[in-house]
Amino acid sequence: MEHSWIDAAKKAVEAPDYAERVYAGMLGKVIGVYLGRPFEGWHYDRIQRELGDIEYYVHDRLGVPLLVTDDDIAGTATFIRAAADSGRGYATTAQDVADCWLNYLVEGRSVLWWGGMGNSTEHTAYLRLKDGVPAPQSGSIALNGKTVAEQIGAQIFIDGWAMIAPGAPELAAELARRAGSVSHDGEAIYGAQLLAAMESAAFETSDIDRLLDIGLGVIPGNSIIATMIADIRAWHRAEPDWRVARAKLDERYGYDIYGGNCHIVPNHGLIVLALLYGGGDFSRSLSIVNTGGWDTDCNSGNLGCLLGIMHDLDGIDAGPDWRGPVADRIYVPTADAGAGITDVAIEAMRLVNMARSAVGLPCLSPKGGARFHFSFPGSVQGFVAQGNGAVENVPLPDGSGRGLLLRGAGSVEITTATFIPPEARNMPGYSLDASPTIYSGQELTIAYLLGDDAAGDAISVAPLVRFYGDDDELDVVTGPEQQAAVGRNLIGWTIPALDGRPIVEVGLVARSRAARPIRLMIDSVGWSGTPTERFQRPGVNGRMWRRAWVDNLDEQSRGWPESFRLIADSHERRLMMTGTREWQDYAVEATLTPHMADATGVAARVQGLERYYLLRWDQTGELQLIKRAYADEVLASTSLPWTLETPATLRLEVEGDDLRGYVDGELRLTARDAGGYADGGIGVACEYGRVGCDAVTVRPVRAGLQDDPSADSVPDAGETRTGSLDPVGK
Repeated sequence: MEHSWIDAAKKAVEAPDYAERVYAGMLGKVIGVYLGRPFEGWHYDRIQRELGDIEYYVHDRLGVPLLVTDDDIAGTATFIRAAADSGRGYATTAQDVADCWLNYLVEGRSVLWWGGMGNSTEHTAYLRLKDGVPAPQSGSIALNGKTVAEQIGAQIFIDGWAMIAPGAPELAAELARRAGSVSHDGEAIYGAQLLAAMESAAFETSDIDRLLDIGLGVIPGNSIIATMIADIRAWHRAEPDWRVARAKLDERYGYDIYGGNCHIVPNHGLIVLALLYGGGDFSRSLSIVNTGGWDTDCNSGNLGCLLGIMHDLDGIDAGPDWRGPVADRIYVPTADAGAGITDVAIEAMRLVNMARSAVGLPCLSPKGGARFHFSFPGSVQGFVAQGNGAVENVPLPDGSGRGLLLRGAGSVEITTATFIPPEARNMPGYSLDASPTIYSGQELTIAYLLGDDAAGDAISVAPLVRFYGDDDELDVVTGPEQQAAVGRNLIGWTIPALDGRPIVEVGLVARSRAARPIRLMIDSVGWSGTPTERFQRPGVNGRMWRRAWVDNLDEQSRGWPESFRLIADSHERRLMMTGTREWQDYAVEATLTPHMADATGVAARVQGLERYYLLRWDQTGELQLIKRAYADEVLASTSLPWTLETPATLRLEVEGDDLRGYVDGELRLTARDAGGYADGGIGVACEYGRVGCDAVTVRPVRAGLQDDPSADSVPDAGETRTGSLDPVGK
């Protein structure tokens, strides 16, 4: 790794506008994907015939939702995590990225197009990795053939690598090569490298010809990609009509020339063509690249990211309202269960801190690490106002940053999603597998300001959460109401017990006397603390309580008397998981009944399918404390006979570096793992067979506690410190 590359990246990371440009790049990616997704795979002729030129979102005309799960967004936000998980930053290897695939991908369900061996390039590479083939051999032409290896996937996932290596195009290209080579080779890698170099350089220049020259400088001059770009530049100089150039591209480099399902060459060419003919204008360029057809969401997403970095938020905001319908919302369904419901600001800040860590700078933590900090101009992080209210991102009057201005009259609610919202329960295409981000027992904190102009108004504010109740209808519980005072106010509320029903939204309700105007500024929203939750079949009808768990089980039957029935059809360990990476010290407990199973157990600090601690008990009578890091490391073990069909209560406590394993209330194993996993959710495991489970409990650790943890409960609705559990609407 050349020191000059890292020095250049550090200089760019230290620039005052770096974080905002990353946010703009990620936002441009998301807008581009949502714009192109409804007609993905259409040819130019069909688009012209059925839709005309694409100048704004068309999802409503095609009867599909705007906000969807999409491999382009999820893969971009997921595979970059190899830089943090490996701890290697810019030294991240292809195998580190491959490990990231194995950890976060739920086979057949998340991120990839699971089109089969030899048909889907990414699925082919995944199966190679599962068979033990290392990266980059897993994606090589030598192993998979030229057609499979040169499809588009290496390019669509590389934006994150460019954004953590700003101002260092050679470094960005090298990272893109390593990441892309897990699944691709040849021209696919060249396209990814060129685009990554351009995005990295776009932090410092918006000159299109300069960017293309920089990109061409990192790939072979005799490559098809380089030759095609030379042709497109020549067409652009000679021909003012982009449609004529598109026809030339189709004739010389189109799908009829390059085989497979979605080849890199024609799609990369359309990105370059739209960039040149759009002149760098965000709206014009996205119109051309989407009207041009082929892999519209991929091409539009990559180009949107480049343009977002080039011209920052001003470029996105110069055209129609691209941001309002999106409201920053994205879905990233993976085996990191609690990370599935997220937003552009969260993912952008994750990238910013990866870059800062890689160059030796401390991480940023806006507003004390609040989940919703609204620091980026225009960012609403999914918050929308109900009824007659309106919300917008504005500077705070006390000069402390930015926040959300809530306006309305009478009674106004503002909320954001924390779990799968009703409109996303039956997602077309990729399913939305995710766990809630907030749970009973955690403390919700809302900071808000009331301006001097509201001194005469009687405004009260109360926190609220919505949850899935009977028949999966939404119920609401509100916290204690407080009278707002002029200046800065703070609400703290411990979320009450909800009988295992998942929380869908979090927010607040503001009320004014005699329908007087409401003008309230929300500074930040967040939550903290260890949950106290008992997960089981609630006393209501519905299915969303079960969907709060992400799993890779072969079967997760719903009609059985126990709350959870885990089934594994092979000797591979299967998990069901819930919780978030914010959980640190806690105890997880489950009463498990093994039915013809090789092993079962409870897991803590789960960070995916390959990173967790496990209290494992197997049929041979061996009880183990295991650290899973792509292979099992036994930290402690003992002999303890078990009997099939006999329930046993397993409890795993994690506290700092210490782990403690209990069976039926008796401490059996202890271990210490210095510098190990510090955070993560919970899980239940099954190996080759069937395991029944009536309930899973998570709660704070109490030193020396060895009694029944079910005695510990979340404050119920009758306790005044938690507010009312009376439903106020559906």
